[in-house]
Amino acid sequence: MDRSHSKSIRNIYIASVLLFIIFITGVLGFILIEGYSPVDAFFMTVISITTVGFEIVQPLSTTGKLFTAFLIIFSFGILGYFVTNLTKLFFEGVFRNYFNENKVKKSIQNLNDHVVICGYGRNGKQVASELSAAENCFVIIEKIPQIIDKIRSDTNYLYIEGDATTDDVLKIANIKMAKALITTLPNDVDNLYVVLTAKEMNPALTIISRASDDNSDAKLRRAGATKVIMPDKIGGQRMAKLVTQPDVVEFLEFIMLQGKDVSLEEVACNRMNVKFKDKSIKEFNIRNLSGANIVGIKRRSGAFIFNPTPEEKISSDDKLFVLGTPEQMKLLYDVLYEG
Repeated sequence: MDRSHSKSIRNIYIASVLLFIIFITGVLGFILIEGYSPVDAFFMTVISITTVGFEIVQPLSTTGKLFTAFLIIFSFGILGYFVTNLTKLFFEGVFRNYFNENKVKKSIQNLNDHVVICGYGRNGKQVASELSAAENCFVIIEKIPQIIDKIRSDTNYLYIEGDATTDDVLKIANIKMAKALITTLPNDVDNLYVVLTAKEMNPALTIISRASDDNSDAKLRRAGATKVIMPDKIGGQRMAKLVTQPDVVEFLEFIMLQGKDVSLEEVACNRMNVKFKDKSIKEFNIRNLSGANIVGIKRRSGAFIFNPTPEEKISSDDKLFVLGTPEQMKLLYDVLYEG
């Protein structure tokens, strides 16, 4: 719930407490000053606070009249304050948002193997768009109310309003069950806190962190970041490549960012059919069976092999980088996993 709605709820709570105090004061006042029975004192208090104008139970003394006058004056202002804030709640749709956010929180608690995105600025927004397109489950953490309103009105993303550097907010994001965290906060120190906290809560978590300062790279990695991305540096390199090798950049962008007819995908070998164990790329015969091309391999040690030869052997610990159309990729999975 955003701050304006929380303020309205808080105002209603305060007004309710004040009304209760006024009500108890009225009942006790009529009992002590006029000697009314509890029922008569209750009735007089109600008609005085609501100013409905029914006849009084019995003639009031001078002290009783003064007490009743002050009771009406004070209760009228508090009652108006209460009604104003209650009306504001209904018109602003706070209750609807409250129930929606409870539903969102329950959905987040049921997540497993999801991605946590910290910050919904330019980078965070792009990350969310890419993950959504790839049908990955994710939850956004953002502390700026205006941005939360934008997420709520323009998307169906799961979100949490809060500070990602705190333990409680990361717990709400179900960080222990997440597979990855991407922190895109503009301040490197904040990203460092997020990395430290998240890594402590989930040591197996893959963490991708944004950085602005060159000196932050090593610190973030020491804190537990798996990868550190510097958007400004990448942007500068891309602009230079657009001058020196524009077609190469356009080709790679088409494959990685815009390609629908062809894509470069990462294929894990841990589920491949046992008949392919320790076989060479030539023996896989992937090119002939599916039409897709193996353009790279990542070994268990982390070493990369680019443009591997047909004699290169594949193990279940490897990952393949494969270029192909959606139809070719489907055939590849059928061949590799089902055999």
